[in-house]
Amino acid sequence: MLRGRCACNAVAYEVPDEFVVAFNCHCSNCRATTGSAFLPWGEIEREKLRVTAGAGSLLVEGDADAHHAMRCGECWSCLYWTVRDGTCVRVPYGTLVDEPALKPTAHMFVASKAPWYEILDDLPRHDGSPWS
Repeated sequence: MLRGRCACNAVAYEVPDEFVVAFNCHCSNCRATTGSAFLPWGEIEREKLRVTAGAGSLLVEGDADAHHAMRCGECWSCLYWTVRDGTCVRVPYGTLVDEPALKPTAHMFVASKAPWYEILDDLPRHDGSPWS
């Protein structure tokens, strides 16, 4: 079981070490959200993520019955967001306390990456979404 948390420790969660895919996303939205060159994330079935502390501090960004992200209401850390009609979530690897077995397997949205950042690894690169 992997543990995760927000920046201020108000919210904690756990998720099994069973991510099905993991990417480094270089899109402008992920860069703006993190204030960094890219956002590493892993995807897992929604029912496998369990908030263990601070559920009352969670804020829904978007439509709770459709696509949304869950943030800490204290520090605004993004803890996960829904995909695939809400059946799966993507978890920012930066919120994990423990190391996941599945490391990012590729870079996505490389065509819009930060011009000041140079990718130095040998992972596959996708100009846009790898599913396009």
